[in-house]
Amino acid sequence: MIVYACHGAALGVTGSCHLVECGESRVLIDCGLFQGGPDAMDANARGFGFEPRSIDAVLLTHAHLDHCGRLPKLVRDGFTGSVYTTSATRELARIVLLDAASLQEEEARRAAAHGSSARPVSDLADAFRALESFDRVATYDEAIEVAPGIRATFVDAGHILGSASIVLDLDDGKSQRRMVFSGDLGHHGSGILREPRPAPDADVVVMETTYGDRPHRSFEATRAEFYGAVAHTLAARGNVVIPTFALERAQEILYCLHRGVRGGMLPSTLSVFLDSPMAISATEVFRRHGEMFSDRFRDELRREDPFATPHLHFTRSVEESMAINNIEGGAIILAGSGMCTGGRVRHHLRHNLTRSRSSVVFVGYAAEGTLAREIVDGRTSVRIGRHDIPVRAKVWTINGFSAHADAPELLAWLGDARRQRVFLVHGEATRGMAAMRDTLRHRGVSVVCPSFDTACRLA
Repeated sequence: MIVYACHGAALGVTGSCHLVECGESRVLIDCGLFQGGPDAMDANARGFGFEPRSIDAVLLTHAHLDHCGRLPKLVRDGFTGSVYTTSATRELARIVLLDAASLQEEEARRAAAHGSSARPVSDLADAFRALESFDRVATYDEAIEVAPGIRATFVDAGHILGSASIVLDLDDGKSQRRMVFSGDLGHHGSGILREPRPAPDADVVVMETTYGDRPHRSFEATRAEFYGAVAHTLAARGNVVIPTFALERAQEILYCLHRGVRGGMLPSTLSVFLDSPMAISATEVFRRHGEMFSDRFRDELRREDPFATPHLHFTRSVEESMAINNIEGGAIILAGSGMCTGGRVRHHLRHNLTRSRSSVVFVGYAAEGTLAREIVDGRTSVRIGRHDIPVRAKVWTINGFSAHADAPELLAWLGDARRQRVFLVHGEATRGMAAMRDTLRHRGVSVVCPSFDTACRLA
């Protein structure tokens, strides 16, 4: 028997976790954290909907927290198998999991100081134990037997460094099926990574739909708007706060700033602060994996550092981070988290949202229920910690930087290859997922939007 069950990112964007059973073998595709919304903490703390001890292997598509963040809990709850992923994802996941565990421990200590008994989903000890399971490296386009009857092939997804779509060839002794998991697919044209490999022929496809309802703007128009936002703020003698995802988005923005200075669109005296220890470490990992870049970007990397500007400051310590707030104007501050759910960016928002001459520039997805979404949606006052902060700064939303494929790119990736069913996941149920469902059904494709913990027999 071959069975598929969606245990995360079902009718929602985060918490990716997919179970495939083939005969006696059971593997997971991703094991991510739920993020945003009032129920996320409870969702992360509860059980998985399956027995972790029964899982033979985890196949990790990439290192974003909503795809790998519950691996420490999985190990703590009994998983003893191997995690298969690319070498770059393994390096980035180490940074992400240790950072997340540190933040969770810090939040638990803060809650305890206010009389709460909140326990972190995973702590540093859990994260280190989980990292010991990362003992199988996958190479693009090479098939690996990950469990009896299950062969996996990782192919370049172009989303972030090391990201992969995963092709499963399944044989339970009676039936054979091929499944393709898109993972998160990249947006064409950023210039840094290669474009995603199209989906091959398959019986079943499980595809993300984050931006399934819209096209992105071109990168040229996006960069022009970004430079305009920065120039507008500098002319007003304000600061630019950019809530930034540490993986890919931070590097993309650094590259954009580098090109802006080099091309004369931005002043060479621009002061840029990368205020994220995780993003700093991730940038070093990017520099070590030139083999995964596009040919053009790899050539550029040989000539100069495309992630640097003349006045770029890496701020690792808390003291350095706090000192940035002594600057009342002229600073570009990149800090995490991208959805403003935690991290140093909340500190910078507290100091800059009240300043009408400053700007907050959102360059990534803002999920429902997050502080980022509240600001993007035009709230005149937001709650940060125990403080109500009036929003006087100019707010820019520049979505063209997205690392996710847009609707035309998702359709192009899926193409007209042979398939019996397409499962849609990792999207807002009433927006990207619904739009992609309607489009595919209009084309005669059999589409399923799986509900949480519901199993579907494939053979």
